[in-house]
Amino acid sequence: MNKVNKKEDTTIQEILLDEKDYAILHLLQQNARTTVKEIADKIHLSTTPVHERIKRMEASGVIKQYATIVDNTKVKKGLMVICYVSLKQHSKNAGVKFIKVINELNEIIECYSISGEFDFMLKVMCEDMNAYYDFHVNKLSSIENIGHVQSVFVMGVIKQTHQLVYG
Repeated sequence: MNKVNKKEDTTIQEILLDEKDYAILHLLQQNARTTVKEIADKIHLSTTPVHERIKRMEASGVIKQYATIVDNTKVKKGLMVICYVSLKQHSKNAGVKFIKVINELNEIIECYSISGEFDFMLKVMCEDMNAYYDFHVNKLSSIENIGHVQSVFVMGVIKQTHQLVYG
């Protein structure tokens, strides 16, 4: 059960982006607080077309959201764990139930449906090993239909970015 049907998958429309759109995206990924005027100056357009392009990309879903990236160690979330999870049953209903529960657990900051030996990959952030143990035993392992969980502890982050490169 590696794939759960999503309505959005069947209605995806390709959005045509040009060089200026990609330049805007690049600048916003570097700093989402960059002003329309600063972007306009850097890509040699006036502010009105830049503003319209940004609004079009927001409305079409190219720009999904704006976010603040936090240093996890400075907010007492210093332990990062990658959890590989397999389910016992692979029905659509079982997958939907699992995803619903996962979305309610604040320790899980990312969840991916994957192929291979496991069904899902979770990125979990906790204060420390004791907090992760509590999460694993009392929350994750108690989810109905969990077959197997393999935890991998991140020793250090070598590269972490949210910036896509185009072209």
